Amino acid sequence: MSSSDRYSRTFDVLELLAGHADGMTATEIAKRLDLPLSSSHNLLQRMVTTEVVSITEDLRYSIGPRAVRLGIRIVDGLQVRSVARRRLIELARDTGDDVYLAVPFSKHVAYVDRFAGTRPVSVDIRLGQSLYLHATSVGKLFAAYDPQLRRRLFSQPRPRLTTHTLVEDAELERELAQIKEQGFALSREEAILGVVGLAVPLRTDSVVAAIHISALSTQMDAAEEVRLLSAAQAAAENIELSLGRPLDASNEV
Repeated sequence: MSSSDRYSRTFDVLELLAGHADGMTATEIAKRLDLPLSSSHNLLQRMVTTEVVSITEDLRYSIGPRAVRLGIRIVDGLQVRSVARRRLIELARDTGDDVYLAVPFSKHVAYVDRFAGTRPVSVDIRLGQSLYLHATSVGKLFAAYDPQLRRRLFSQPRPRLTTHTLVEDAELERELAQIKEQGFALSREEAILGVVGLAVPLRTDSVVAAIHISALSTQMDAAEEVRLLSAAQAAAENIELSLGRPLDASNEV
C-alpha cells in the first residue's frame, strides 16, 4: 500500500468506525473497505500504535483517544464547550480545585476541557481518553441518565481499581438510583486512591455534558462537599441558561 493510499485508507477506517459504536473486527473492516485482510491488519496496527484507534480484549477496533482529541479541536466551537469555558474557569478559581467538562461520545465518556485550580490534583488524565463508567463520578452520572451507557456499564468488565471501587451489579444499581434521585454523583477514591470526584449534569432537553471537580480526599469533609456541590450546581445552572434551558425546566430527565 502506497503512502497516499495509506493516508486515504486511514480516514476511510475512521469514518467507518465512527458509525459503529460497538467497534468492528479487522475482518469486518477489511470486507467493508474491500481490503486484503493482511493490509487491514497492518494499517490497524499502525493506527493502534499512534492511538488513532483502540483495540479491545476481544479484538474489536474503535475510535481512539488521539482521534477523539483531534475531533475536539476541530469542533472547538461546539456550543456547550464554548459557552461553558468562562464559567468553568471561574469555578476552578473560586473552588481552588481542578474542574473538567465531560461529554458522552457514543458509548464512551471523556473529558473535553480542563481548568486547573490553585490546589491541583496530580492526576494524569488526558482529554479524549475514555473513562471508566463504574468508577468515575461522570461515568456513573451519565450511566444514571443514559440508557445506552447504563447497558454498557453492566455489560462490560468492571475492574476493581481501588479497594473502594464498586463492581457488583446490586451496589451499582443502588448507586445509579441514588444519583438519579439526588441529581449529582460522587466517586470516593473509587478510581484513584486519595482523589474524590464530584459531578453535576448539564441539561438542555437531556443531559448533554457534566461538570466534574477533582479534590483530594484529605480536603473533602462534609462542609467542603456541600461547598463544592453548591458551587458546581450554580455554575451548571448558569451554563444551562446560556444554552437556552428555561428557568422552570424540570430536573427530571
